[in-house]
Amino acid sequence: MEEFTVGVEEEYQIIHAETRELRSRGASILRDARDAVGNEVQAELYLSQIEIGTPICKTLEEVRAELVRLRGEVIAAAERDGARIAAAGTHPFSHWEDQQLTPKTRYVGIEQDYQQLAREQLIFGCHVHVGIRDREAAIQVMNRTRPWLAVMLALSANSPFWLGADTGYSSFRTQIWRRWPMAGTPHVFASRAEYDALVETLVATESIEDGTKIYWDVRPSARFETLEFRVTDVCLTVNEAVMIAGLARALARACYQEAMSEKQIIHARPELLRAAKWRAARYGLDADLIDVEARRAVPASELVEKLLSHLRPTLEEHDEWKEISALVRETLARGNGAKRQREAYQQNQRYEDVVDLIVTETAHGLA
Repeated sequence: MEEFTVGVEEEYQIIHAETRELRSRGASILRDARDAVGNEVQAELYLSQIEIGTPICKTLEEVRAELVRLRGEVIAAAERDGARIAAAGTHPFSHWEDQQLTPKTRYVGIEQDYQQLAREQLIFGCHVHVGIRDREAAIQVMNRTRPWLAVMLALSANSPFWLGADTGYSSFRTQIWRRWPMAGTPHVFASRAEYDALVETLVATESIEDGTKIYWDVRPSARFETLEFRVTDVCLTVNEAVMIAGLARALARACYQEAMSEKQIIHARPELLRAAKWRAARYGLDADLIDVEARRAVPASELVEKLLSHLRPTLEEHDEWKEISALVRETLARGNGAKRQREAYQQNQRYEDVVDLIVTETAHGLA
């Protein structure tokens, strides 16, 4: 039986304490933070970014504790450097042209290969790894998660501003990311062998260097025995990050049970899945979303409740229902990160106030 461990990766912004702009201090902050947490903190594409990855966790209590610990250590290292840490999918006004690329072979190669796409890649996501040792089962689970990914995006949407403008999107990060050739929602695979054959062909045609360059919204990890959920923005608060981690693992568990009982896959048209994801990125929780299974538009809260209902049996089985349902309904009541960022801007029409909100919420609950 699968254990369904969970690990979370979060990408953060490094913020100038006075101007609230992005600050290219990743190298210095990384060295300091590694004294406390070792390789659980990593560099990212730009020096104004930094990433944490939790150890393998068995419970949501462990996930929360690790996120509190790692956020806290990175924030402390940044403050010693005169900087701040912010968890949002985009920075409200800093420009990608002003950022310095991290001088690592991997990132220099990405910039050379992808050119302008890489240069504009000033975005911040949250990746949830769910442990599934059976690699065949991981493919069958991935097939069945597809109709629910847009709902998770709507709950996490946290990037309304870009280059000093309101984009009109709840997750503009999604719109930037979708331009990459290996981004998007995967199609259904008949087997692990079919997936492996696709990766081999992509490598042979020099479309990708290796399996790590497949950037789908959900994918079998090329490095770990996990299914990796990559659809969501980085969340403002630890509470929301725990919510997304809990939903991702519950969805994997539910889909695993469906696969083991050979329940039929929902073969949704890729165009419908793309429309559902676009709607979630555009409106978040503030308008109708697309129920892929029913093939109709429904209020966001109704679709979120359908997801909770779908996951309730496995959440109750593992004593997670009370926490996850409460966190989801709190997000419905307060609004996702995008809504709260907009509310902060509306008070004084100042993007600096938005950054202050993000910095404050990023550290909320760490004491």
